[in-house]
Amino acid sequence: MPKIKMLPGHALCPQGAEIEAEEGKSILDNLLEHHIDIEHACEKQAACTTCHVVVREGFNSLQPSTEEEDDLLDKAWGLEPQSRLSCQARVDSSDLVIEIPKYTINMVKEGH
Repeated sequence: MPKIKMLPGHALCPQGAEIEAEEGKSILDNLLEHHIDIEHACEKQAACTTCHVVVREGFNSLQPSTEEEDDLLDKAWGLEPQSRLSCQARVDSSDLVIEIPKYTINMVKEGH
């Protein structure tokens, strides 16, 4: 079973975390199932950038991003060449190391 390792630093996981991921599910769904409540303002519809992550290891194991995802990523804070929307990137059999950017462009966060 593949693993997703979150690098320390973000308020959601200041110490970092490592979870067992389910193949075929998005990075976002895997994180949410392990109680890592990454933002996802558009409810996983690829209509915002609040679930933006940077894939530090394992990026090439992911399916290529769509043109729609690329267009949205252009608006993300802290965009890097290995950036993905976690709601769109599906885990395969490879381990991933991800980093959650410090900021999003979300002006309102539900539940706060």
